[in-house]
Amino acid sequence: MSRTTGGMVCAHHHLYSALARGMPAPPKTPTRFIEILEQIWWRVDVALDLEMIRAAARLGALEALECGTTAIIDHHESPNAIEGSLTVIADACAEVGVRVLCAYGATDRHGPEGAGRGLAENERFLRAGGRGFVGLHAAFTCSDATIEAAAGLASDLGVGVHIHVAEAVDDIDAPKRLAHLTADDWLLVHCVQLDEHAGLRGLIAHNPRSNMNNAVGYGRPARFSNRVVLGTDGIGADMLEEVRLAYVRLREHDVTETPTTVWRWLEAGYDLVPEARGDTVTWSADGADDPWFVAFSPGLRAREVVIDGETMLRDGIATRVDPDEVRATAARHARRLFARL
Repeated sequence: MSRTTGGMVCAHHHLYSALARGMPAPPKTPTRFIEILEQIWWRVDVALDLEMIRAAARLGALEALECGTTAIIDHHESPNAIEGSLTVIADACAEVGVRVLCAYGATDRHGPEGAGRGLAENERFLRAGGRGFVGLHAAFTCSDATIEAAAGLASDLGVGVHIHVAEAVDDIDAPKRLAHLTADDWLLVHCVQLDEHAGLRGLIAHNPRSNMNNAVGYGRPARFSNRVVLGTDGIGADMLEEVRLAYVRLREHDVTETPTTVWRWLEAGYDLVPEARGDTVTWSADGADDPWFVAFSPGLRAREVVIDGETMLRDGIATRVDPDEVRATAARHARRLFARL
């Protein structure tokens, strides 16, 4: 057993959610998934400005680095601060030293003009040399015209589409609207209510903690012929912790399963960010490269992280930024966000 691994990849994140911790209670207690979106996340995203987005991305990237996660696939929405938002996120992650692939989740929730602005931000960022996907929120908040425009734009730019798919029953019709458009480079997130015979192409991003937190059900990702990757849906970027949770959830469903299945999902993240495999993470104990050891060993911490030949974390401390300053700045902008809520 070794205490050294490659970098972890968080295959689905919402970095802006780093500011939402401790937010005021919603106007009423949500009892369904759509109410969670309406009462919590759709109130948060409309309150964001570019300064908040930068503070959240810096904090999220710092926490990822401290967990040995060297690459993040981010999915962003900020309807009142769209233009330039993806560059703000990419620059914030680069400041910390963590790789990021960005997408703006275009949606018709704010009308066709809002959807168009979201698609335009994806195009601006990608044509300027940014790495990422064309983003869509989810089929149930997008018109057919927006979905088709996103698919066409992605094809023109040579990238995939990053979209939430059948996360809950509210999006149960997504396969009918997406199947004829999907491609192997699409990133299909959640897929809890997706039939394995729906014919959608692309990687499936499994987010067990978020699915449990939102009570949308167990996606049973092992049933898919699609490749499966592992994400957090914005609840930090501790991928070894996500591995442990994904394993016990899988084991609860099928007692014959082993941690090696979940480890394959984790390593499939290298399909999205191949260079992360060459990063080096030194952990606090031997066995960090052993799926069985990791599955039953909470508390493993990254001690040193080397990304593209540069030491970004030494003795558990980030080298490019001051962690105390990053956290203090995030706390200040979180208070601004809470005041708007």
